[in-house]
Amino acid sequence: MHDAGYREVVTNALGPGTTVPLVDIGFAVKGRLHLLTHDLDHLPAPTGRTRRAGRRDRHALLAADFAAFDEFWRFDDLALREATRATPRAHTRVAPTTDDPNGYGLFGRAGTAGYVQRLAVTPEVQRNGFGRALLTDGLRWLRAHGARRAYVNTQEDNDRALALYLRSGFRQLPIGLNVLGREL
Repeated sequence: MHDAGYREVVTNALGPGTTVPLVDIGFAVKGRLHLLTHDLDHLPAPTGRTRRAGRRDRHALLAADFAAFDEFWRFDDLALREATRATPRAHTRVAPTTDDPNGYGLFGRAGTAGYVQRLAVTPEVQRNGFGRALLTDGLRWLRAHGARRAYVNTQEDNDRALALYLRSGFRQLPIGLNVLGREL
């Protein structure tokens, strides 16, 4: 792999049981994540502040992601495409509903489990309610399409995202997740 230009291998988010064997063979923790869940029973009314994303929004989604996350967590076009394909059903919302979007939420469903796969709002429009609107409308989509519970993870140092999820009815689970990496 090193001959092909790869310098490091990075895992997806892993639970504690999966982490230990990899650490034993030389992987190190690159990031720690809070894991949260929502029962989808009590959701606010639709916000009217988001719309379904279209193909023309792709560049704006990637720009919002680039602005919202540091380099390690940032999505490029391939990562966004793979995240969209990670569940059998996926739905992307953007905000605001007019002009170019400054934020997006990617939501996926597998069976009765729903996932907030990505939530990104550019820093210059944060604190205007777009994150909460994207989250509310995405959770409503999950419930309407058969999800009974939703999950989300966020970096341990992302206090603003954690606060948003907790205010929106998520509860933090007692275990977290780890992203591991190893140089080749």
